[in-house]
Formats: sequence, C-alpha cells, structure tokens
Amino acid sequence: MKVISVNISKAKGTKKEPVEFAEVIENFGIKGDSHAGNWHRQISLLAVESIEKARGWGLDVSSGDFAENITTEGINLPALPLWTKIKIGDVVLEVTQIGKTCHDKCEIFKKVGKCIMPTEGI
Repeated sequence: MKVISVNISKAKGTKKEPVEFAEVIENFGIKGDSHAGNWHRQISLLAVESIEKARGWGLDVSSGDFAENITTEGINLPALPLWTKIKIGDVVLEVTQIGKTCHDKCEIFKKVGKCIMPTEGI
C-alpha cells in the first residue's frame, strides 16, 4: 500500500485539501481536521483506484474531493474486514466501518446519481 495524499478540512461538508504534514492524535484523529473527534471514525481512507473509477463517470475529481483524509494506492480498502489494523508510518489505524454515509446526497451524487464513499471508503 502507498499513501498518495493526506487531506484535511477546517469545516465539515467541504473538500479536504492536501497537506505536507499531519499530526495524528491517538483516539482523536488528524489535528486540525473537522472530522476528528472522540467517535468511531476519526480518519477516513479512499483508494486512488476508486477516484479513478469516478473519473470514468466523467467527474473531474482528485484526492480530498470525497472528504477522505488519506488517499491510498494498491490496497482494496472495502475488502478489509472490520478491525483490520493498517500501519502508516508510526500510526496504526483500525478499520471500524466499511463505507461512509453520503449525507444529504453530496455534490458528486447530485451530478451523477451515485457516489463511491458509501461502498468504497473506510
């Protein structure tokens, strides 16, 4: 597995922007990210292969557009069993959910009638 991008946003419901460095706080998430907190899904991941699939639908999308914190390459994320541990550098993440609810039908869903996060994000 390769990390393509690490992304954060200051406000929920906005595109996450790539950052050069991120501080991960245990049992909280990425410092400065709007989705960090004391809950079961502190950091979300999406494979670049899934983003490429969305490009095949005619969308101009890139890392962070699906509000994922970490964009990966070379790992089938939705095939991972719950509670799988993923080591990225010094950080160990645990899969607590497959799929990420598309709240209020995101802009991508509104454009093409479907979204990849509910089935391919973790």
